[in-house]
Amino acid sequence: MPASTRHHRALAVFVHCLGILAAVPALPAAAPEAAAAPRPAAATPQPAPSVPPAATTTPTPGPAVVTPPATVGPAPPAVAVAARAPLAASAEPTPPSAPPAVAPPSRVPASAPPPPVTVAVATESSPAPRYRIHVRNVGNSPLDTTVRQELPSGSSPTAISGGGRSSSSGGSTAEVTWRLRLPAHSTTTLGTALTAVAPGQPLTAPACAFTSDGTRPYDCASATWQAAGAPAAEVTEAPPWRRYPVLLAGLGVLVLLSALVTWVWRRRRGGRVTAAALATNGTPDGGRGTIYPRAASPSPSRRRRTPPVWLLVGAAVVVLAGLIGTAGWTATRQVSSIDTQKQPTSGAWMGTGISGPVGVPLRESAFEFTVYRMSCAANAAGGSAATPAGGRRCQATVGVRNVTGAQQPWHGQLQRAYLPGGRWVSTDEPATRAANLGRDVFANPVAAGSRVVVPLVFSVDGRDPPRQLELRSGVFSAGVRVQMP
Repeated sequence: MPASTRHHRALAVFVHCLGILAAVPALPAAAPEAAAAPRPAAATPQPAPSVPPAATTTPTPGPAVVTPPATVGPAPPAVAVAARAPLAASAEPTPPSAPPAVAPPSRVPASAPPPPVTVAVATESSPAPRYRIHVRNVGNSPLDTTVRQELPSGSSPTAISGGGRSSSSGGSTAEVTWRLRLPAHSTTTLGTALTAVAPGQPLTAPACAFTSDGTRPYDCASATWQAAGAPAAEVTEAPPWRRYPVLLAGLGVLVLLSALVTWVWRRRRGGRVTAAALATNGTPDGGRGTIYPRAASPSPSRRRRTPPVWLLVGAAVVVLAGLIGTAGWTATRQVSSIDTQKQPTSGAWMGTGISGPVGVPLRESAFEFTVYRMSCAANAAGGSAATPAGGRRCQATVGVRNVTGAQQPWHGQLQRAYLPGGRWVSTDEPATRAANLGRDVFANPVAAGSRVVVPLVFSVDGRDPPRQLELRSGVFSAGVRVQMP
């Protein structure tokens, strides 16, 4: 046997023995009670039951008190004693049984109770932006609530109903606030009228109902106003000389015309040479016949005519210029259309990345995100463990809808707020849990087809609020980006 084969066999035997030794501790140990044969109940010694002793007289200095003898009943049957024997004799603990080979159950989405207050926003067909906000109390008791409507950037309210007042949120975006007391099973309608930013430009104004202190949202809704009878935006087409198909067609026509001119020129030159040869017939006497045939004399070789050099060079220059121009124009259009601030939407990313303003639903591969509001607190003087000195916390009210047919998890570290300069921070999970009354909104997945409205808290440094929010359902999801006003 070769030495290499012997070594391989010895190594295989050694590895096999190691596997056996590693598997021996994992074997279930047999219980001593199961290994031993069952003994008859009569042979097993049983401890005497705790029966009070018979009546006795104890001598005392005083008068003797005699306890009457206890009535002793018949002895219990032997079968009953034998039945109680294993309970008393099992002093030795039995080893625990192995866990069942079943996968642990997956996390079930928590069924959050419906909010006691619902919000619906609608627009009116009017020349100026007008909104109607319907706030409904679905509970059985009166409720205090704070309703806030975010105004688009650049617009201001011209009319407010229901005792609302205009204020500033974070020093940048204006909002309208109402403090209401809603009776049980009642609906309150609020109204606002805004100034148009530009003629015919659509405006989105979301509204949310919060608790009485204005921190935790009950429900949110949004609506986009469009001018009544506004003409649809006409798409201006590029000039014909800047269209890719037109350039290709023109180049093809130019090549065909060049080939046609070359073919016609060659036909005409060939026809003239043939006519001259037939006219002279190649004889010195002008083609007159003779009585005796003459020996055939070799005709002089004629050089084949070629197109002039200037024609070939000109055609090549025209074709090359057309190809270079078309390639340069196409490359310029593609490069100018690249957005350097946009996330990649192909390759390993799932779905297509999309951007939008506040209040507009943006859908990605699994979720539909809607950012209704963003507010930042004042700068913290001393700082804390989560917020550095000089920083502050910004709270975003976000609506999340699961658009798939299965439950979907999401994670706080994937939700980001982008600051000026390109820096970003993830969700402050302890602060987010505190804003949700101790509930971890990322612990359980979102049920299929359900919608939740939660506040997300971001701890930022500096005085500038976040410029953009990036929300996504998974690591490989393209996600959505919401532009802050």
